[in-house]
Amino acid sequence: MKISFPHMGYSYIALKWLVENMGHECVIPPEPSKRTLDLGVRHAPEFACIPFKILLGTYLEVAEKGAEVILTSGGMGPCRAGLYWVMHQYLLDELNTGIKVVAFEPPLCDLRDFLKKLHWVRKTGGLSMKAFVQVLRITWEKIKAIDEVEMYSHEIRPYEVNRGDTTRSLWQALDMLDAANNEAEIKTALREGIKLLQQIPQDRSRNPLKVGIIGEIYVVLEPAANHYIQIMLGEMGVQTDRSIYLTSYTRKNTIVNLEGDIFSVAQPYLAEAPIGGHGVNSIGETLLYAKHGFDGVVQLAPFACIPEIVAKSILPAISRDHGIPVLTLFIDEQTGRAGVQTRLEAFVDLLEKRRQYKATHENARLVV
Repeated sequence: MKISFPHMGYSYIALKWLVENMGHECVIPPEPSKRTLDLGVRHAPEFACIPFKILLGTYLEVAEKGAEVILTSGGMGPCRAGLYWVMHQYLLDELNTGIKVVAFEPPLCDLRDFLKKLHWVRKTGGLSMKAFVQVLRITWEKIKAIDEVEMYSHEIRPYEVNRGDTTRSLWQALDMLDAANNEAEIKTALREGIKLLQQIPQDRSRNPLKVGIIGEIYVVLEPAANHYIQIMLGEMGVQTDRSIYLTSYTRKNTIVNLEGDIFSVAQPYLAEAPIGGHGVNSIGETLLYAKHGFDGVVQLAPFACIPEIVAKSILPAISRDHGIPVLTLFIDEQTGRAGVQTRLEAFVDLLEKRRQYKATHENARLVV
């Protein structure tokens, strides 16, 4: 069976390995491009958000490559994203693609449905339960290693002497992880990838600004959707921390429900009911970034995303109360890289001036 899935960051490396080692043929989804978005915009409802359009365009592209099944995730809570797969299936049927969309609802939402679909994928691949568990374990190790090497690259990039060295080393590290086929090889590839990044010429005398990145999961995790904002900021000399990685999202929402933790942080700025999607996370994570001394926060949100719109209306109060500037970037098919870069450069300039102002006034108080 030919199986594909959404392209979301670098997770395709691990998911490709998973599909192939379950006994299926993997149709690797291409990185979202202008063509991907054009396809999605052409066939999606006008006011659907950009993740919906990119995913639809991706499904149409893998359909052209012969994909028969799309494995994706569902969702729970007051957010439209949990029903995207239903609309995607409807549109794919209307376009006569012949593709079946299989959505895995979070186990915390419907454990029986989750296990039933896992069993179907395993059975159709002809894999024993023992072998299936082993494949899942190795896939998880790959995902953790991918996230670890990417996180480390964002720590290194603001210090690089030669622009682009970190990104080139990251691609090499990801290629090594792609080639790894067992836990020992994954550990070796991760170690070598970290070593590659450590060997990059760095200027450790720099004192980079620290900026947190929050927002809706897809536009935060998929660099092609946010115009590679973390790399862009890193090459401006800014150290970034992303609030969502696939491993942390899986642990919090699939294995153990830790959403109560972030909700308790955000609670002082919320009414009684949660606001859906990652809106609560955006509020709570901004408070945590302020607590840990970050210079600013960038909120990434699809245009017309209600949870992030609600969060945006609350963030100015947090910014005022806790002294942390927040820049919101709403992203849709009209958003261009140049516009994003211009706004980021202006935001970084403001953060630099703010840091200098605070340092000057702090020194003045010490003199007095």
